[in-house]
Amino acid sequence: MSDATEANGTAGEAEVTGPGRDAAKAAEGAEGTAGRHVRVVLVDDHRMFRTGVQAEIGQTARTGVEVVGEAPDVDQAVAVITRTRPEVVLLDVHLPGGGGVEVLRRSAALMADPEQPVRFLALSVSDAAEDVIGVIRGGARGYVTKTITGSDLIDSIFRVQEGDAVFSPRLAGFVLDAFASTDAPPVDEDLDRLTQREREVLRLIARGYAYKEIGKQLFISVKTVESHVSAVLRKLQLSNRHELTRWATARRLV
Repeated sequence: MSDATEANGTAGEAEVTGPGRDAAKAAEGAEGTAGRHVRVVLVDDHRMFRTGVQAEIGQTARTGVEVVGEAPDVDQAVAVITRTRPEVVLLDVHLPGGGGVEVLRRSAALMADPEQPVRFLALSVSDAAEDVIGVIRGGARGYVTKTITGSDLIDSIFRVQEGDAVFSPRLAGFVLDAFASTDAPPVDEDLDRLTQREREVLRLIARGYAYKEIGKQLFISVKTVESHVSAVLRKLQLSNRHELTRWATARRLV
């Protein structure tokens, strides 16, 4: 945090950092991040926490994460997100001005942008089911608690950037229960079209696993995982992983 921002007090905490910040360092550390790069906004009402997160993940040359802005409340969050158009927003659930759900509501158009969608990852001290379900229904792509390690948080950010759903292990059950349907038919013709291996891949995708993790679980290559996912999407006439997850959850396949 710059001295100028500190001097402005709470009203000036929504800060946008220059797009070129750390550009030279990022170039030097390109090998360490394997060319990955993601622009992130931090939204949390505790300045010390934001400062700590930025220190942990914002060393762009090492992590590939560029923190382009931050905000302590709903109004400033919506303003900085709209101005910077980050790829991922780390969003606290409890914020002055209406909470994380209100930020999501007012950012609906940005999330729906087909060319440059803004994706949200909730990062909160709360592990209450109502908080988790509320922000996921609002459009967040995942929810992790503040006990997460720096390296796991960085990995979660990149997974959300790629369109994956990411949850701390205990919280995934809340989401599955909330979206589970009670009227799934005993015989499902759509499911019968899938091979046993395709069903295994489907379940792991619905649980939020990345392709590499699925490959390790099933002892197959990432390319093979991709082929199975493509086959599942084609057979079920679905467009993406998000639709696939909802389809599987409604049928209690996870």
